[in-house]
Amino acid sequence: MKVLIAKEQGKPFIMGETDKPQPADHQVLIKIKSVGLNPLDLKIKNGKAAHAKVILPAVPGIDMSGIVVETGKDVHDFKPGDEVFGMIGSIGGHQGTLAEYITADADHISLKPENVSFQEAAAIPLLFITAWEALVDQINIQTGQTVLIHGGSGGVGHIAIQIAAAKGAKVFSTVSPDHSELIQNYGAEPIDYTTLSAVQYVQKYTDGKGFDAVIDTVGSSVLDDSFSAVKQYTGHVVSILGWGSHSLAPLSFRNAKYSGVFTLYPMLSGERKKYHGDILKEASRHLENGKVKVRLHPQYYSLEQANEAFALLENRKAAGKVIINIF
Repeated sequence: MKVLIAKEQGKPFIMGETDKPQPADHQVLIKIKSVGLNPLDLKIKNGKAAHAKVILPAVPGIDMSGIVVETGKDVHDFKPGDEVFGMIGSIGGHQGTLAEYITADADHISLKPENVSFQEAAAIPLLFITAWEALVDQINIQTGQTVLIHGGSGGVGHIAIQIAAAKGAKVFSTVSPDHSELIQNYGAEPIDYTTLSAVQYVQKYTDGKGFDAVIDTVGSSVLDDSFSAVKQYTGHVVSILGWGSHSLAPLSFRNAKYSGVFTLYPMLSGERKKYHGDILKEASRHLENGKVKVRLHPQYYSLEQANEAFALLENRKAAGKVIINIF
C-alpha cells in the first residue's frame, strides 16, 4: 500500500510503500478515505512534539475516516462496509493515517453518521475528544453557566463553542474582529481581545464577577489571563496547552480550580481507549442532529500533495481543517 513517510525532522515528506497491515483479533482493517490534519501533526513533523513519542522515520497522521474492509475474530460491533472515523494514528509509535490502509482497535472508533461526509468525519476526532474532555469531563458544564473559550475560531475552539452551546451554556469567545461573525454563527458572544484586556472584558461581560468556566486553547499568557477571569470559589479553568511555567496566585486568590487535558494519553498508555470511542459516539450524535459542524478548508488535497497541505498549516493560511483525501 502507499504511505506517506516523515523521514527527517523538518524535511518534506516522501511517498513510500509498505505491506498492508492485518487486523489482530480485536482490530478492524480500514481503507482510509480522508485524513484531517492537526497542528500536532506539524509539530511532530518538525520535531517539536516529544510528548507524542513518534520516532522517525514514521507514517504521520492522527485522525481519519474510512471503510472497514476486514474484522478480527473478536470484533462484533463492526462489519465490512461500515463507514467509521477515529483518532487512531501516529501517536506512541502507531502507524499514521496518511496511508491507504490502517488497523485500529475496535473500541477506539465509531460509526460515521450518514449525513456527514468522509472529509467532515476525518476533521472531527481530535478536536471533539479534546473539547469534550475539557467541557464535560473536567467542568461538567451545565445549562445557564457562563463559559469563556479562548481561541474560538481555532480547531478545538470552534467545536468547544458548539458543545457548550448544545449543553445550554452562555458562551463567550476571545477572537480577532474579523472572526466575530463566524463565532456568532457557532453560538458564542465574540470578545475582541485586540482592544480589551482580561480585566476589561471580565468587567464588561460579567460585571466583574468572572466566568463559571474558562477553556484555554492558546496557552502562554492567555492561560495567565484565564486565572484572573473565573468566578470566586466556583470558577474552573481548563487548558489544553498548559505546559509552561505559570503563577497560580491569581487562581488561588479566587479559590478556583485548574485542570489540564492531555488527549493523547490513551494512545500512549493503552488505557481508556474505549472512552475515546464512547466520546466519538457522542460526536456522531451531535453531528447527526446538526448541533456541531466542523469548519473545513475549502480545498482538499491528495496524498501526493501532502507537503503542500502541510505548508498551509506552517504558514497559517488554512481557513478551517485541512483535509487529505485517499481514495
